[in-house]
Amino acid sequence: MNRSVKLRSDVAELRDQIIRSLRAQGFRVRNGAILPPKELSKERIRELHETAVAHRIERAREGLFRLEEDLLRHIASGHEVVPSRISPRLVEVLPGSEEELLFRYASLHWSIPVSSGYGRRLRFLVVDDHNGKLIGLIGLGDPVFSLAPRDQWIGWTPSDRKKRLRNVMDAFVLGAVPPYSYLLCGKLVAMLAASDTVRLAFKRKYAGVRSLIRRKVHDGRLALITTTSALGRSSVYNRLRFRDRFLYQSVGFTKGFGEFHFSNGLYGAITEFVEKHCEPTAKQERWGNGFRNRREVIRKCLRALGLSSDWLYHGIKREVFVVPLARNAREFLCGEHNRLWWYHYSEAELFEYFRDRWLLPRSSWDQRFRSWSREQWVIWPTKEKCHG
Repeated sequence: MNRSVKLRSDVAELRDQIIRSLRAQGFRVRNGAILPPKELSKERIRELHETAVAHRIERAREGLFRLEEDLLRHIASGHEVVPSRISPRLVEVLPGSEEELLFRYASLHWSIPVSSGYGRRLRFLVVDDHNGKLIGLIGLGDPVFSLAPRDQWIGWTPSDRKKRLRNVMDAFVLGAVPPYSYLLCGKLVAMLAASDTVRLAFKRKYAGVRSLIRRKVHDGRLALITTTSALGRSSVYNRLRFRDRFLYQSVGFTKGFGEFHFSNGLYGAITEFVEKHCEPTAKQERWGNGFRNRREVIRKCLRALGLSSDWLYHGIKREVFVVPLARNAREFLCGEHNRLWWYHYSEAELFEYFRDRWLLPRSSWDQRFRSWSREQWVIWPTKEKCHG
């Protein structure tokens, strides 16, 4: 088979694979465009992510499935949780640690696929010191360069953004695990992301570090955290306050753009095709060779297949939130102020407020947490491990 015939065959086969995959996930393919399902309830959005979640679990299987029994010991059953004695503590996750394994394992249970984060990363477990069990996860990574609701809220010019984006991080995972999730501990985890502990950990890790491309030395100041809701409007972040201040401010919605609907077994075939038939976008030598990111790979593939790069618009809009860590975060990020006037939130005072406002009232009438068993979290059954 000559080269041009092989290329046409590869194109036709991959086009069909992509279209079948999108339809299997619930997308409609019509007149050269893709459309999400007409009805986008939270449950329907979860269903759209099922294929990508299943693929992520399969990819993690080799490294984690034999460790599952040990990792599950860090997950509480309902009878091990005493609401009045919960005592949360942030534990930074270090590469190659047992905490990293637990972070990876717990994130497999999210209803949307959790990325590893981009570039800089700062991850925490929230642990209950009363019983040593996991309450939740915090994962911060580099923010996307352009995010209209965030940029408009800050009032950024392109040059301001280029200078100060390094003082922003995005929460790519933020939430509680059961049985703590029944006690509204998702709110607690979100509150702790704004704590001095997180801000100071960022400073320890990045102050004095020289950036790879611009060769600028980082000042280690984290002025703003952003995050997006996974399932439309968020009941966790909206109106989440500490005393007289809303910690999370809703600033709009994304346009429904991304690549989760290609983040399944199909992505390997897309990557293989692009590496054979497409050229990477020119970029800084210090970045090395290859394509910049998954989005570039998918965009180039779609164009090479004669499909619209607009297929990256999946139509599922996420609510965008900003979490200022200083009173003048906006002025600082715009370059108007050089000094930040920090809010000071300790873990202890954040938890005390959460406990009195949400935890104890909820636990007095909602007893669902008591019936939760860690065995409900098993991903790979015992029989599978025996034959693995």
